[in-house]
Amino acid sequence: MALYAQDTAAYQLPVITVQAVRTENELLQTPASIQKVEVAQSQSSTHVNVSELLQGVAGLQMNNRENYAQDLQISMRGFGARSTFGVRGIRLYVDGIPATMPDGQGQSSNIDLDSLDNIEVLTGPFSAIYGNSSGGTILTETKEGQGKDSIQVGLNAGSHHKQQANIQLQGGSEQANQPAYVISSSYFDTDGFRDHSAARKVLNNAKLTWNLEDGSKINWLINRTKIEADDPQGLTRAQWQANPKQVNDAKNIYDVRKEIEQTQTGLTWNKPLNDQQELYGMVYFGNRQVVQYQSIPKCAINDNTGKCIPNSSQLNDRHAGGVIDFDRDYYGADFRWTGKELLPNTMLIAGVALDRMVEDRKGYKNYNHADTFGVKGDLRRDENNTLWNLDPYIQASWQFLPQWHLDAGLRYSNVNYESEDHYITTGNGDDSGSTDYQKLLPTVALGWEILPELYAYTSYGKGFETPTFTEMAYNTDPLKSGMNFELKAASSDNYELGLKSQNPFGLLTFALFQTDTENDIVTAGTRDGRATFRNADKTTRQGLELSWQQKIWQELSIQSSYSYINAEFDSYTPEIANPKNPTTPYAKAINKGNKIPGIAKNQAFVGLAWQPERGFQAGLDARYMDKIYVDDINSDTAPSYTVVAAHVGYLWVNKDWKINTYARVDNLFDRNYVGSVIVNDSNSRFFEPADGRNFSVGVSVNKTF
Repeated sequence: MALYAQDTAAYQLPVITVQAVRTENELLQTPASIQKVEVAQSQSSTHVNVSELLQGVAGLQMNNRENYAQDLQISMRGFGARSTFGVRGIRLYVDGIPATMPDGQGQSSNIDLDSLDNIEVLTGPFSAIYGNSSGGTILTETKEGQGKDSIQVGLNAGSHHKQQANIQLQGGSEQANQPAYVISSSYFDTDGFRDHSAARKVLNNAKLTWNLEDGSKINWLINRTKIEADDPQGLTRAQWQANPKQVNDAKNIYDVRKEIEQTQTGLTWNKPLNDQQELYGMVYFGNRQVVQYQSIPKCAINDNTGKCIPNSSQLNDRHAGGVIDFDRDYYGADFRWTGKELLPNTMLIAGVALDRMVEDRKGYKNYNHADTFGVKGDLRRDENNTLWNLDPYIQASWQFLPQWHLDAGLRYSNVNYESEDHYITTGNGDDSGSTDYQKLLPTVALGWEILPELYAYTSYGKGFETPTFTEMAYNTDPLKSGMNFELKAASSDNYELGLKSQNPFGLLTFALFQTDTENDIVTAGTRDGRATFRNADKTTRQGLELSWQQKIWQELSIQSSYSYINAEFDSYTPEIANPKNPTTPYAKAINKGNKIPGIAKNQAFVGLAWQPERGFQAGLDARYMDKIYVDDINSDTAPSYTVVAAHVGYLWVNKDWKINTYARVDNLFDRNYVGSVIVNDSNSRFFEPADGRNFSVGVSVNKTF
């Protein structure tokens, strides 16, 4: 995180600029909850998961599943907590290019941590300026090539045969027709903390930057990611307590795993027309391919005969099979105009964003005719899904008095879904259909500069979250197959009151918030191994966030944060009956006052770091996470925990050479705790255990030519 000196009044406090709300304000004069993380030049971790850099950000809950097949579990102020894989309800960007699909499903696995320069985390009402599924926004910015050409080679190794190799080439340019460049490539593999949790990941990333003579700037980015990961799945409480390393499928009958390939490229362009006006454009295109093998049985077994029950599980003509296979093309653009001082003390922004996704989705049995599981069998699903949105938006920032300013925005978000069913057989009819969602999303904030070093603000924003294609993929009605087009989009009213201060005693931020949501998307139980979703009439989230950062002595700095959130169902949600077994409903009733699962009421973090520009480096941090409810009926919890990590290193710099070494230990006191929860798992396999005490070491060598 950005840290500040403590010394005397003569010390000039650094100015931190942020771009998350598009007005490029100073952090202390932005009426929104934003935290900026500057990526240190010295490495103290493996740089595999973005959670390594974002620990301690107030309001951000990051749970490491220890499962590379399912990505990190990220939530902000409760948004995204229901996600069983990937990131939902939160928008991710890399250099202005979406890492979130138009339906709100995102992933952090394509972010190249070795190339990062900074990360901005935007929570609260102003996230609505990014449209659908923007309960929070994470914007990452990669480095631009600078100075002489250089090469950096790094090696990392750790527990469970974890190893990573990376190489990065970079260089600047003094000529407008030649680009500055950063080209990075890395390979990572691990046997995994748990049985059947091995993973391999190849990540390539490149950024070319042209600063042209007319003042315009072009960035061209290319990213390719390939992941092959085994999936150990969740455990019951009894399994976790008996042996947290075990895999649920002990005999590995199903060989549960996922294969991902993603290629994405994008171009951003900034052009000043004059001192008052500027144009911005962004276009991107990507392809994502996923094959996932699940542990869905062929059929349910009759306890008396030991034989398959007809029309159960995959023997049901409407079942989509135990293998998911999709090929997805996605692309989009964002164009906007910015005008400064066209009206006195006012900035105006107007733009339009377009995103489109075309998906070829298939489903197969996860067994062949010889009843061998973990293979791709007969076709059971074949459809083309299309989604697009076209969102116009405007923003304005007006300083109407010397210490007061008003910020406002308006975005019309509309998301359109269409599914064409090509798998039509006896017992499985045509499930084609379409639906669309629209919402006008206003935001407004009033800011007051009480003192040059003290700033207060209040804000409001209307949020909007559509179901993802994955959440719509399976119907809640057991007599129907195909997409669940009856699922509604969630709509939320977000309120925030904040205070910021930057002075010789450090940077302090404080925020109070409340979010009232209608038609919140929650799980509706599992049909033959498939998660389905429904709407809860009303939910509410109230809380506060506090962070403090300071350089307390010479090169010794402290970072601390505390987050509190009370997230509850604010209405009664009836059960969904099971016509085959009335005593066991598909989804139980949710009582008013139940806690929303997946959300920790309290979080706290404190970290100390000794980080000079060269020489010996060290750090110690502790993280506390409150208990987490595992389902909507609050039947069980993942217990609270506190974990401690420590690292030491040495950064050696001599002329054209730079060598960085580090050693790190996580979970220093070897706590046995649950790192993540699979919300509402129908088999009560809620718990994804975290790693015990584990070690990593690394070295990187940089040579400038």
